[in-house]
Amino acid sequence: MHTEFSKDCEMSLETVIECCRAAELECVTISDHGTVEGALKLQAIAPFKVIVAEEILTPSGEIMGMFLKEMVPSHISIEEAISRIKEQDGLVCLPHPFDPFRGIKLNNGKLAELAEQLDLVEVFNARSPLPGPQNKAKKFAAKYNLPGTAGSDSHTPKEIGRTYVEMPDFDGKDDFLRALHEGEIVQHRSSPFVHFATTWTKIKNRF
Repeated sequence: MHTEFSKDCEMSLETVIECCRAAELECVTISDHGTVEGALKLQAIAPFKVIVAEEILTPSGEIMGMFLKEMVPSHISIEEAISRIKEQDGLVCLPHPFDPFRGIKLNNGKLAELAEQLDLVEVFNARSPLPGPQNKAKKFAAKYNLPGTAGSDSHTPKEIGRTYVEMPDFDGKDDFLRALHEGEIVQHRSSPFVHFATTWTKIKNRF
């Protein structure tokens, strides 16, 4: 999910905590665009487990770093982004990989090379309206024996908790991957209208 530290989101850290507690979430991944500042601040004050992550925009599309300690700059190559994530001993996740609007922009050969460097793949994103790309993501994860994850991709309070993964508790990134293999995705799509809120927030922040 996202916080007010993303340019397309207005949720304060306090709102995120309140909504997560109401949804009875025991762990969240904060993956703001181009920053880990909000995730680090939430990790310090939240009464539940917080995974520090970041969605990094590259010329080939978005890549996500998880279990990060510091920000990875956007607008670098996807290879450089992955290298910087691994330098922090983080996990590399491919978010919404085949979404026609936000997906990765690589041919099949490059995608196969990329798969060797991935740790997990998002196979369901509540903000992606079409089932086809998500089914393709599941097949991709299965082909390369990568654990699949899912996210609400929340930018507004009502989205929090709509999609989540039920999985055993874990301690650290390696244990997280083990637990994720045992996880079950509980998925519900968000209304397409949530994108209007995101677009409006982007416009306001731009001006």
